[in-house]
Amino acid sequence: MSDTNADQGIPAPEGSADIIDTDYEIGQDNIDGSLGPFGFDIHNPVFAISGIAIVAFVFYALALPEQAGSVFTWLFNTVTKTFDWFFLGAANIFVLFCLLLIVTPAGSVRLGGAEASPDYTYIGWFAMLFAAGMGIGLMFFGVLEPVYHMAISEPLGVPSPFNEAGELIPENVDAAKTMGLAATIFHWGLHPWAIYAVVALALALFSYNKGLPLTIRSAFYPILGERVWGWWGHVIDILAVFATLFGLATSLGFGAQQANAGLNHVFGLPIGPTMQVIIITCITGIALVSVLRGLDGGVKVLSEINMAIAAVLLLFVLFAGPTMVILSDFVTGLGAYLVDVVPLSNPVGRDDTGFVQGWTSFYWAWWISWSPFVGMFIARVSRGRTVREFVICVLIIPSLVCVLWMAVFGGVAIDQVVSDPANSAVKAQVIDSYNPPLSLFAMLEGLPLSSITSVIAIVLVIVFFVTSSDSGSLVIDTITAGGKVDAPVPQRVFWCVFEGAVAIVLLLSAGGLQSLQSMVISTGLPFTCVLLVMCFAIWRGLQAERRA
Repeated sequence: MSDTNADQGIPAPEGSADIIDTDYEIGQDNIDGSLGPFGFDIHNPVFAISGIAIVAFVFYALALPEQAGSVFTWLFNTVTKTFDWFFLGAANIFVLFCLLLIVTPAGSVRLGGAEASPDYTYIGWFAMLFAAGMGIGLMFFGVLEPVYHMAISEPLGVPSPFNEAGELIPENVDAAKTMGLAATIFHWGLHPWAIYAVVALALALFSYNKGLPLTIRSAFYPILGERVWGWWGHVIDILAVFATLFGLATSLGFGAQQANAGLNHVFGLPIGPTMQVIIITCITGIALVSVLRGLDGGVKVLSEINMAIAAVLLLFVLFAGPTMVILSDFVTGLGAYLVDVVPLSNPVGRDDTGFVQGWTSFYWAWWISWSPFVGMFIARVSRGRTVREFVICVLIIPSLVCVLWMAVFGGVAIDQVVSDPANSAVKAQVIDSYNPPLSLFAMLEGLPLSSITSVIAIVLVIVFFVTSSDSGSLVIDTITAGGKVDAPVPQRVFWCVFEGAVAIVLLLSAGGLQSLQSMVISTGLPFTCVLLVMCFAIWRGLQAERRA
């Protein structure tokens, strides 16, 4: 690479695009855009290996569901118990790394170069960050998690407000309520968004400033050099595909179960694997229509509808519930989170192993598996921002949206539980019988117009379902096409179909929902190592950019 700066170890920004295109042909076929069978752009091993592996996985799980379920359960228990310290420690490193970028001179680097200007206004940019922060997870866990942590998991040893007979212990209520919200905010606050910020920053920096393809391997050019176009890069991108696919499949599984519960609650439709398979199949079909309509006609339109419906439901719950109590909970929970974030992040000597292993380890692996998906979305809308501006906004804006959502939905649910435990539908579905998919609808049942808001909630879950599937297939397609953002539609159709197929076979396996969680944990573990090395690559890239 004759125009490479030897000191920087990365392509010189001046005229780098042409040089990169030439070097990118090393070890790859069809970089000129010629298509293979069925209209697929199969120019490197990433698509072929990822596709074959996913197809083989689907057939294995369908052919031997009991054996697959046992394997998934073993994976979940082994990884969460053995590597909980690793997930917690790695997530702490990501937060500290992002804070370091804010306060060091590296934060002055502008994404896209010194003369680049933002593509979007602050309002438009914040709106898209807000959209990235919303997902099926907020619908599924918004009520479940605050109530569960308050009454059952007892993070940091804070006692439950209920005794073994299910009777309320008044003196424990305030502490348990506050910790339930703080523990939930911990899982949806700075740590997940630091994970997303690392991936998004790497993609934006090496794509906009260095002219490299928009794919995960590009972030490792400062470390691996030309080897990123060979098998080192292929392995990195394949890991990203697996992590993203299983992370999305998990979200689709949660969404199918919640939609099924809502349809049963409102319309009396049966609950079970058959109905959930039908739901996933129908939603995947709708997502395929969105895929065929393209980014602007599909994902963009659905995202705008999503945001509008979510805002309406949030405002309704806020004002139909005990508004002042909710606002107080928001402030109290946020304050408790800031006080307890360090002990909650501590990976050593914890007694609340159920909370650490069953919740935090899973969450961090889930966020890491989602990071290529969310990171690429954030990168594509953040050109022209300084690194400092980028990190501050990506950490704070979406975190506050998530905190508000949890405080509103979780706060109302907790108030229903502690104010009238004997008649609380939330207590019956979360504490007494533990029925997670029905927790949101149980909370809405305690508010006015529950028949209407429950239908709105079902629609919102379904729209989240569609946008996640469509956007996820776009990201996986981009990775498997070597960073091309205009890869052939048949490839996106392929990945969209197999996202749904993976979610179905994991739900049908003996492990059910735990099978989904097991695959997230398993793929998140090696990809955590990728992200840790990525931090070093970002630092080297930023230092080189400042010297350029």
